[in-house]
Amino acid sequence: MTEKYVYKFFNKEICEGSADMKNLLGGKGANLAEMTSLGLPVPPGFVVSTQACLHFLANNEAYPAGLEEAIDEALVALENHMGKKLGDNEDPLLVSVRSGARISMPGMMDTVLNLGLNDVSVEGLANISNDLRFAYDSYRRFMYMYADVVKGVSKEYFEKELEKLKHELGIENDTDIPASELKNLIQKYKVIYKEHLGEDFPQDSRKQLDDAIRAVFRSWNTRRAIDYRNHQGIPHDLGTAVNVMTMIYGNLGETSATGVAFTRNPSDGEKKLYGEYLVNAQGEDVVAGIRTPIPIEELKIAMPESYNQLLEISELLEERYRDMQDMEFTIQQGKLYMLQTRNGKRTGIAASQIAYDLVNEGRISKEEAILRISPSDVENALFPSVDWGKIDPNAPVKQIKESIANQYLGSGLAAGAAAATGLAIFDADRAKEIADKHQDVILVRVETNPSDFHGMVAANGILTMKGGLTSHAAIVARQIGKACIVGSERGNVEIDEENRELRGNSITIKEGDWITIDGTDGSIYRGELPTTPAELPTEMTKILEWADEFAKLRVIANADKPDQFRTAINFGAQGIGLTRTEHMFFDNLDIVQEMILARTEAERQIAVDKLEPLQQKDFEGLFEAAEGKPITIRLIDPPLHEFLPSEVELLKEIYEARLEGKTEVELKEQYELLEQVKLIKEQNPMLGLRGCRLGITMPMVTEMQSKAIFRAAAKIKKTGKEIMPKVMVPLVGFATEFHNQRKIIDAMAKKIMEEECIEFSYKVGTMIEVPRAALTTAEIAEGEKGVEFISFGTNDLHQMTLGFSRDDAGTFIDIYMQENIIEADPFVTIDQTGVGRLMEMCVKEGRETNPKLECSVCGEHGGDPKSIDFCHRIGLDFVSCSPYRIPIARLAAGHAALKNK
Repeated sequence: MTEKYVYKFFNKEICEGSADMKNLLGGKGANLAEMTSLGLPVPPGFVVSTQACLHFLANNEAYPAGLEEAIDEALVALENHMGKKLGDNEDPLLVSVRSGARISMPGMMDTVLNLGLNDVSVEGLANISNDLRFAYDSYRRFMYMYADVVKGVSKEYFEKELEKLKHELGIENDTDIPASELKNLIQKYKVIYKEHLGEDFPQDSRKQLDDAIRAVFRSWNTRRAIDYRNHQGIPHDLGTAVNVMTMIYGNLGETSATGVAFTRNPSDGEKKLYGEYLVNAQGEDVVAGIRTPIPIEELKIAMPESYNQLLEISELLEERYRDMQDMEFTIQQGKLYMLQTRNGKRTGIAASQIAYDLVNEGRISKEEAILRISPSDVENALFPSVDWGKIDPNAPVKQIKESIANQYLGSGLAAGAAAATGLAIFDADRAKEIADKHQDVILVRVETNPSDFHGMVAANGILTMKGGLTSHAAIVARQIGKACIVGSERGNVEIDEENRELRGNSITIKEGDWITIDGTDGSIYRGELPTTPAELPTEMTKILEWADEFAKLRVIANADKPDQFRTAINFGAQGIGLTRTEHMFFDNLDIVQEMILARTEAERQIAVDKLEPLQQKDFEGLFEAAEGKPITIRLIDPPLHEFLPSEVELLKEIYEARLEGKTEVELKEQYELLEQVKLIKEQNPMLGLRGCRLGITMPMVTEMQSKAIFRAAAKIKKTGKEIMPKVMVPLVGFATEFHNQRKIIDAMAKKIMEEECIEFSYKVGTMIEVPRAALTTAEIAEGEKGVEFISFGTNDLHQMTLGFSRDDAGTFIDIYMQENIIEADPFVTIDQTGVGRLMEMCVKEGRETNPKLECSVCGEHGGDPKSIDFCHRIGLDFVSCSPYRIPIARLAAGHAALKNK
């Protein structure tokens, strides 16, 4: 039996799809079928399935058996249903051919409109519509879309002719071009087509359809589509469906229109119809920003019957899908048609507002609300805003803005409430190139299109001269979480891509100059204004509290300073999972160097004694901020060379001093330092004298740090505050190493408690970063003197297990991922098959000898959602991450619990 590849949606009686068939029909096709089955005004059509696409792509662009016949059968059925024939000379049926993947990829694949027109059928369309201008306008649109999408001839060649014609006629809008001039323009388009392809524009409508379907299939593997899927984590093996649908004309005069509407505001989540439309236009005009769109509220006045019907349908669709909907519609001579609905892309702020409201409206549960918030939504909600207080802490914002009026270029429409600064760059390729060098970039374009996606992802923010709040730039920016301002021409800010300049308010910005865009009000400034991360919205905070209710993993912070810890607590951290004491050492580098370079034990003890009160003060600050929450303090870990100048730096310093005439006697101190640096130099310092090895060879360092921790704990406890210090010994590979260090730590704790006449609890554990430690955790955790907790230092654990240097692997990691040698960067997401197996074994065997063993992660992976899911599955107690990753980790912990019930 031949597999079914084509599914019709003509009306309620002839509808072969539904919303739950997205895998087969793609999101667009499934939702068109669903709306049809609900009796909504949807133009009749049919869907060619994703399975047909996958076969096409896997078999050298050959259709599967029976597909061509199935398309013919569906087309004939559609012609009979409509009473028209495709490309008919007298009353032609015209269709749109549009992509539609299972997971929405706005603007990333191809569309062809007005298919079925040729030199003869265009006259038939003119006669039947009694509108010659409309017919020629539709034909010229079809010609350039077909040339661009199907044949690969850039639409820019056609747009240049169009702009040239408008300039000659002295008009601004396409709608003002008379029919006679459009007819001449079509002849010029034919010349362009033949010049590039060596053939005439095709007149066979059935061939046009076949070529368009194939082009849409191919668009699944365009660079922009692949880049988008990589960025969004969408699998590459889904394929796209093709939707062939009867054309509805929004460009059929002043009673026709086309637009995009959302059932709620996609920027802030407000519950009201939001969107834009254009009169006498087709859908591409709205998305591309070719003309300035009109706010949807004005449709209520211009076409009240259509507006009220759209409002009613929007409420019905939101009730049906239980989520905010993004709808495309066209009004043809006063009659409304729905061309698409899908769950709308939204900012992080809007995502939390909508999810929270839907729970309160009784439409979804708390669990659904949590799962509807993505980690990127949380991240986006923390996007920066302009920090006006850093410019002048004592002045009101209005006064500050007035004081920098000479930096203000103008404004556009804010498509996302975030601020961004960067170098103004005028094309996507260069934006990515510069951003890849870790330079902040603002992508500046007259208008964006899908081929700009890689540059949009790389940039901090996006600025366009044309377009509205539903343009391509606005939609994509909301989805990928970028600051974005569109339609700057409204605020008299001009973008000159040819000369790579941005101009407004008598200010000219050249490529490479710094600019700031402020998404709160759409303002554009010259220069780099200071920014600060935003606070989480109340609704997002509430959803994270719901996530905490379900999560089994507790989220703690990597924090070295009290202010970092307070930030983490504000974001919901339940303690500190990693305090790196060496970061405190860098604040007192001269004393640390004195300790390292001491020639005798007595000299070293003097330096160590100087460090102790400084370390104690640091720990007191942390215990004060903790308010009883546990704090894990890691003893010194890095190799000693990190605290000393490099041999090369010293040689350069000595060489330059000698050139200036200084003698060896005058440089005696530098020469001695150079000799000491040479003495402690290691060939592989990351595997050398560091961590517990340093504590064993220089026990006074462990003694000093332990005393500082416990004296701080005693002092804070005497004030009546609760404290819970946890001392972590780094780089343990042998149980005996840990026992050696624990003996010192316990002795210092006992000594301090006796001296201070106070009792306090503490725990001692280790960081698991050496593979041998992971393999022998049962031994390390055994007995009264075994570890009470372990924390995976996943950065070093990956380095030592994989044999990858974190500092040098960048030269090949990307290639490894492109070649599918590895699925993800192991320094971003835990290698679950290899390193993960070690971790799982470690937890299991450690708890066999110590059932109360606490297990956590404190490397960078502690803030990675995929890694957090894995940590949940192997039974860890905590994940620790940097303060600004805490909200993301809390959400991921909730997701892990709900997805792995």
